[in-house]
Parts: sequence; structure tokens; C-alpha cells
Amino acid sequence: MALSESFFQEDLHPIDIVEHIAEHHEWDFDRIGDDQIAMAVEGQWRTYSLTLAWSHHDETLRLVCTFDMEPPEDKLPALYEILNEINDQCWSGAFTWWGEQKLMVYRYGLVMAGSQAPSPEQIDVLLSAAVLSAERYYPAFQLAIWGDQTPQEAMQVAIAEAYGRA
Repeated sequence: MALSESFFQEDLHPIDIVEHIAEHHEWDFDRIGDDQIAMAVEGQWRTYSLTLAWSHHDETLRLVCTFDMEPPEDKLPALYEILNEINDQCWSGAFTWWGEQKLMVYRYGLVMAGSQAPSPEQIDVLLSAAVLSAERYYPAFQLAIWGDQTPQEAMQVAIAEAYGRA
């Protein structure tokens, strides 16, 4: 059954849909307000914090996926270089470094101009893309910052496709 088949009303608020998806996946979440929700999603490498907010003003569902990272000051040039390398690979969403908060951030905005409503499938893909991107590039960040590899060498782990199971 498609996600949208479980919704009977056409005009559900986007954050209501996110809450339903979080319940479906059994993710811990907190409905911060009518237009905002925060949740924790367990990945292979770590737990990611996801916050989604709906803006009526510009009809955009904003997603922010974060994880803690405390790179040494002397590794910041490598961090910025690998951020550029990674963002060249990301076609939807982008990573940024919030130094003051010591957070790596993946951001994406789903624009629904013209009073459109996002579908449950669109939101589910948005959530999955955020976690999958964080999971894919987390090892590259680690190798570039703490593994003494160049950003180009560290990117090889993110670019390589895994086949089979260990």
C-alpha cells in the first residue's frame, strides 16, 4: 500500500504527514509546534537529528538533518574542501558546517508553490534522502578530518558502491 493511500483527507498539514511517517517508522519525535517537528533517526554510523518546519509564507517544507562533529582547528581547511567535494555530488540538498554549534548539517527545502501540498511519498523520500546522504558521507568526513587522508582520498569511500554483504 502506498503511503498516500493511508491518508483520507487531501488537505493534511505537511507536519501532520511527517508525524504519521515518524510514527510508522517508530522514530522518536517531538511536535514542537503546529509547523515544526523534531525527530531522531538511528543510522548505521550514528543517530541523526532531523527537524522539519513548514513555512506558509514561502510554501516550503524545510528539512535540517544534523550530527555532532568537533574537528580540530587545524583540520578546518580539509573540512571545507571535503564539503565542496561532497556538495558537488549532492543534487538535492547540501551540507554545511555550523562551527559555533559544532554541527554538520544537511539542508533541503521542498518548495510547494501555488498552494500545492506535498505528498506522503515526497516527504518520505525527503527524509530518506537526508539520512542516506548523511550515512553515505559520514565516513568521508571522518577520514578527511581524523584519518589523515586528503579530501579526494576520503571521497573514494563515499563514491564506491557496495556489492553483496559481509
